[in-house]
Amino acid sequence: MILVTGASGFLGAELVKQLLATESHVRCLKRKTSAIPKKLQAFSERIEWVEADILDFSDLEDAFDGVNQVYHCAALVSFDEKLKAQMLAVNAEGTANVVNLCLQFGVQKLVHVSSIAALGNGENGAAITEKSFWEGFEIKDAYAVSKYRAEMEVWRGMHEGLNAVIVNPSVIIGADAGTQGSGALFQTVKNGISFYTAGATGLVDVEDVARCMILLMHSSASRERYILNAENISYQKLFASIAKAYNLPAPSRLIKPWMLHLAWRFSAFAKLFLGKDLGLNKTVVKASQTQSLYDNSKIKAELNYRFIPLNESITKTANGIKSA
Repeated sequence: MILVTGASGFLGAELVKQLLATESHVRCLKRKTSAIPKKLQAFSERIEWVEADILDFSDLEDAFDGVNQVYHCAALVSFDEKLKAQMLAVNAEGTANVVNLCLQFGVQKLVHVSSIAALGNGENGAAITEKSFWEGFEIKDAYAVSKYRAEMEVWRGMHEGLNAVIVNPSVIIGADAGTQGSGALFQTVKNGISFYTAGATGLVDVEDVARCMILLMHSSASRERYILNAENISYQKLFASIAKAYNLPAPSRLIKPWMLHLAWRFSAFAKLFLGKDLGLNKTVVKASQTQSLYDNSKIKAELNYRFIPLNESITKTANGIKSA
């Protein structure tokens, strides 16, 4: 039996859909408040939904009965530092529970979804690899710390005999992204903006992430981590590509760092005194100005894998939001 945690999420739902192409049944974990994604509703007879809190060990024990493969996708993703305690609980403590139960039930293999946020920085502008050094908790945002600590729980499990691999996806996009998370960026451009920021990042299609996870589950890979990144792209080119998908003019003005910091402070003011969350904070401002490039050569060599071209993924994501 296969168990997928976080199966109602963007990545989890795509993973389950791909698994059902070859598997007769999949057991899926979700919170009581989470709705079953539309893309999985047609498979109701082949999915065993288990409602459980990732922090409730007794709930999880029932879900692990008879399980031999686990895909751990459940996580809380946020740039809001006020949610630090909650992220540490869900992402780190929740992962510890999953690891302990994998060991307790003798699970054959665990594929854990981490994040590029848990990686170190590239040296002298070089691309970030799986071996890039983690520089310390004091300079990382809450989400990054929570995902790094989650990884440490998986490595701890490996040292205790667990067969596991870790994947570190870059920014995940795809047709079902919606208007939250990475989809919020597309929605912002769709609504019309005239500026772009000086940073760069990596993007990957959700279909690629799910496909690589399944391939790694069935491979001999163990005690390894893999960056899943289709391409690196500047925010200028990314915004222009999204705008093109919506037949809009490309943003043409580079916003200065001081302008972003001023906007962040205004956003904090609006949230405090007006009760309006503009979605801008110190972490977002820093990321938008940072040139973060990711090396995907390890996963490409290991699986002889070719990622979906980024322009194709951007078009799919834009069209998905357009038709939602």
